[in-house]
Amino acid sequence: MQLSESTLRFIHDHRRDDVHTLALQAARYPEVSMPEALTQIAGWQTLRDKVPSWAAVEDLLYPPHLPLEQCSSERTALYKASLLPPGDTFTDLTGGFGIDCTFLATRFRQATYVERQDILCDLAQHNFPLLGLTHIHICHTDSTEYLRQMAPVDCIYLDPARRDHHGGKTVAIADCEPDVSALESLLLDKARRVLVKLSPMLDITLALRDLHYVQSVHIVSVANECKELLFLLERTAESIQTDEIPLHCTNLLPDGSVQTVVITRHQEQENNYLLASTPETWLYEPNTSLLKAGAFRSISSIYKVKKLHPSSHLYTSAERVTDFPGRTFRITGWCNFNKREIKTLLNNEQKANITVRNFPSTVTELRRRLKLSDGGDSYLFATTIGNDRRILIRCVRE
Repeated sequence: MQLSESTLRFIHDHRRDDVHTLALQAARYPEVSMPEALTQIAGWQTLRDKVPSWAAVEDLLYPPHLPLEQCSSERTALYKASLLPPGDTFTDLTGGFGIDCTFLATRFRQATYVERQDILCDLAQHNFPLLGLTHIHICHTDSTEYLRQMAPVDCIYLDPARRDHHGGKTVAIADCEPDVSALESLLLDKARRVLVKLSPMLDITLALRDLHYVQSVHIVSVANECKELLFLLERTAESIQTDEIPLHCTNLLPDGSVQTVVITRHQEQENNYLLASTPETWLYEPNTSLLKAGAFRSISSIYKVKKLHPSSHLYTSAERVTDFPGRTFRITGWCNFNKREIKTLLNNEQKANITVRNFPSTVTELRRRLKLSDGGDSYLFATTIGNDRRILIRCVRE
């Protein structure tokens, strides 16, 4: 991709400006290729927060919106890199914009980036040297064809495309391209270790049914939003039973810290949980990685907190559990779900942050019924406790 000096200068001077406003001013800059400039400015603005170490490098070039929407953040890419031991050779079969490739490649002496879209290969050819990654070989070809003829490597990485031919998002492994379940045996013929990134919407149980050599699963959330499912595949002397595969529930917090809880399905089935008769002093909402893993019994067992209801997935305790992996609230009051008690509980409250768990109404319906706008310092949880009793809990965030 060749940009004129005028266009490059415009990008540098206006990269912090609003792209929609710039688009309306195109006639003022006839010497600038405005569509290309706006693509670069929007790309830098996206990467500024998502991958700050890239955004700090001058002269990087960015693709159109879709590849940026699908690419990993710096934090999740670094997490993936931490899962791989150092080695000699690495291949990323689904190179894309190259963010995962560049962070994973730092663990290996030689790396290969495979991508069938020529524009993304051109960007990688331009960007990788600027990032100091001269050991990555760029291969413009179809990933499946490359896999069949490639020499064995230490590790292969795949992030299968999750869009169909009509542009719609797909979730099932077999609907992604390439289909990892169909290629699993060949992948492990070509690499000792295979790391696969799949949709956070994927059913983990179904994925473990489709994939036969999973050694561990990593459910990665960023600031309590589930972002990635990672499956680490290896052929080992002893295969792991599906219910013994470790599920790493990881939440990458805004302050840079990491919360990780590791469970297995067998442990989850064996664990007993405590059940509260009513809310106590503290209320806990597990992070999304734990909820995705279905670690509902394990949370109660590990942290000695009580479930409000078998299906509510909210927890309570009399004494605060300081290391609970999720959000913690101090309960300021609660009531049965009837008009008189609710009026007393809310005490003319005008605003509140509302959450529903195991409750028949939506947040929108509840907000309209309670005549509350969004925001403020109060948090309301509409939920169900033992004996299917519906209640409203008022809290403050701690």
